[in-house]
Amino acid sequence: MYLFRWNLNDLSKPFRKRNYSTNIGNILDIFQNAKLGQEINIKGWVKSLRKQKERVFLDLSDGSTWKKLQIVLPHNKSCEKLTTGASVNISGIVKSSPNGQIELNATELEVYGECVIADGYPFAPRKQYSQEYIRQYPHLRFRTNNFASLIRTRSAATLAIHNYLDSEGYINVHTPIITSNDCEGAGEVFKVIPENKELLKSMVKEGESLEEAFFETKAFLTVSGQLQLESAAHGLSKVYTFGPTFRAENSRSRLHLSEFYMLEAEVAFLENLEDLMVIIEKLLKNVTKTLLDKCETDINNNQENKSNFKWLDQKFPIVTYDEAIGILKSNQNYFESGYEPEEGISKEHELFLVKYCGNVPLFLVNWPKDIKPFYMKEDPMDSTKVLALDLLVPGIGEIIGGSLRENDCEKIKRSHPHITSQLDWYLELRKFGSVPTGGFGLGFERYLLFLTGTQNIKDVIPFPRWPHNCNM
Repeated sequence: MYLFRWNLNDLSKPFRKRNYSTNIGNILDIFQNAKLGQEINIKGWVKSLRKQKERVFLDLSDGSTWKKLQIVLPHNKSCEKLTTGASVNISGIVKSSPNGQIELNATELEVYGECVIADGYPFAPRKQYSQEYIRQYPHLRFRTNNFASLIRTRSAATLAIHNYLDSEGYINVHTPIITSNDCEGAGEVFKVIPENKELLKSMVKEGESLEEAFFETKAFLTVSGQLQLESAAHGLSKVYTFGPTFRAENSRSRLHLSEFYMLEAEVAFLENLEDLMVIIEKLLKNVTKTLLDKCETDINNNQENKSNFKWLDQKFPIVTYDEAIGILKSNQNYFESGYEPEEGISKEHELFLVKYCGNVPLFLVNWPKDIKPFYMKEDPMDSTKVLALDLLVPGIGEIIGGSLRENDCEKIKRSHPHITSQLDWYLELRKFGSVPTGGFGLGFERYLLFLTGTQNIKDVIPFPRWPHNCNM
């Protein structure tokens, strides 16, 4: 690391050790708590540099806020090492600029690390870059203004979700990332197997494949923690998990990732779909209001298309699957190739339904049984349907899927005879003290797209993974 330092008052003296104010930890603290005349020390990265005849102005960022702290230093104390992108350690006096903004008049400065744009730094000062370009540099994009805002929003959303569910009496359960079950049954799983083949050969038993040697069963990266969460709900009543999930889909669309985060909740003694919708609607509205209060500027900084939050004061409409099919049929001229019911409901159809119902979040309920997973509860009024829901939102489509769970062990066996012995434990939940349950899963990155108006899901996760891409 290159270290360049000077004392702006006396270049013959070393960098002085002082007792600077310890209640100021970052730039956000300076804007919120610093007092004029206070001597402070701050560290960060130079975002821009403007040289005038007598002074040099720096805009400094440390990631704590979207705001940049203006640093003022004498022109004759600048040097070649002080450039846009450089990391610095600055001490000075808090002043008020002519326009009334907080600034720091520097008295001491260190350059921790140079940043020479000509050596390949991809972000030139005062230049705008597309998200596609920025995405090529996952190790450096945290330094860009918009992505930093997105990550702060993501952090705040994570905390808001945990705080809300805790206030509602939910218990956080860490469900496994490695599992022997494919919860959705679609086969979109990544297999987990040790790289060391010699290890596997030493562990394999007669009749086993190498794939089964380590765990004595095939193992996969989880597509959902739901099944394990159901077991927790059968003893803890209200539970949730919030962690990474994986899907082996060959999709590079703006809404798909190979690794993404899911909030999943499960509630025991839940007997009707309406109660589940109330839970989901309250969660979404409460968390969103908290985020608008806490980090509205960061949210607005990222809105490629300005989000409309009128839905916070509206009841979410409810449409059955059959009603949705009727709406699509009666508006088939809207679609380039018309519409036939056997097509089901695609992303294009989801977006149309949301627009048709007022461009607010929409519950789509009572889905056909033959296109949904085995664990969903049959509709007592229509055996061809299950008590399931999707929550569709403007610009995205589905961000939440949920259902009541079938709690009749014999009915599951009759309806799904293909269920393997790997799920014997799941059936046992229905044998011993079974209760009606229900739950849902929220795609966290899709929620962030909805919240911020960002267009591509790869831009709301720190290190995105998708087919043909696993950088870092």
